[in-house]
Amino acid sequence: MRVLITGITGFAGSHLAEYILAHHPGVRVCGIVRWRSRMDNICGITDKIELHEADLKDIVSLRKCLAEIKPDRIFHLAAQSFVPTSWKMPAETFAINAVGQINLFEALLGLKMNPRIQVAGSSEEYGQVFPDEVPMKETNPLRPLSPYAVSKVAQDLLAWQYFQSYGMKTVRTRGFNHTGPRRGDVFVTSNFAKQIAEIEKGKREPVIYVGNLEAKRDFTDVRDIVRGYWLCLEKGEPGDVYNIGTGKAYSMQEVLDMLLALSKTKVKVKVDPARLRPSDVPILLSDCRKFVSLTGWKPEIPLKQTFKDLLNYWRGKVGK
Repeated sequence: MRVLITGITGFAGSHLAEYILAHHPGVRVCGIVRWRSRMDNICGITDKIELHEADLKDIVSLRKCLAEIKPDRIFHLAAQSFVPTSWKMPAETFAINAVGQINLFEALLGLKMNPRIQVAGSSEEYGQVFPDEVPMKETNPLRPLSPYAVSKVAQDLLAWQYFQSYGMKTVRTRGFNHTGPRRGDVFVTSNFAKQIAEIEKGKREPVIYVGNLEAKRDFTDVRDIVRGYWLCLEKGEPGDVYNIGTGKAYSMQEVLDMLLALSKTKVKVKVDPARLRPSDVPILLSDCRKFVSLTGWKPEIPLKQTFKDLLNYWRGKVGK
């Protein structure tokens, strides 16, 4: 079997590649990279995977890449995935996420290829959710509250449309927040962990800068999420959509407290206005019974272990 991972050098993509190599050794793992891609996340597995240069915004490069690989499955994870950046660069976010996916799909159609494709959506698609709509089911209305979220809705609906129009075997996932080692430092859990690690090393004053600590999110370990992605293409119905999450939400205050409990450092907490969004989603809480019923998936790594691994990751990084 030949598997292509877009975004293989990213957070989830690198963990997915490691998962496949460890648990499905007969699978040929390929990934798309750009000349400027950072390779840090996959430096330990580059001798076990195939990397092909292509860009989602360049359909010619995608055609050449797909023709070489002839993938049986595609995990489409590449995206501009940071919500605050989407406020500053909405057009670029759409160019990568929505138009990039169109390029991928059109390249496949032109080559008459029809692999199974997982399209990685986001819980941010649900956006403004009313109290009687929590936890979120796949049938919830989509009311996105950021350019990023709108772009993910576009990806989601494009995947459904290409299934309906062309029989493309797309399976959509709406992953709720996931974290763990290698998470980019612009994301909240990783940013907290990095600040704590820097304070422990004496590299910054003992002050943690935060945004909205009242927002609640459903956190899953990335290593559990990517296992869910694999199961999605094993058992998911083409054209269908599945939530993946734990079914438990934590406030950002609780997240910060859990991370600080793993350190002996005494800190002050200050709100940084630059970390506040023009509009924020108060709560994202999954109802993933549909996915669990279909696949038997359940999270296996406790959140405390996830945060411990994340903090140790940053301790190793800032100690260098």
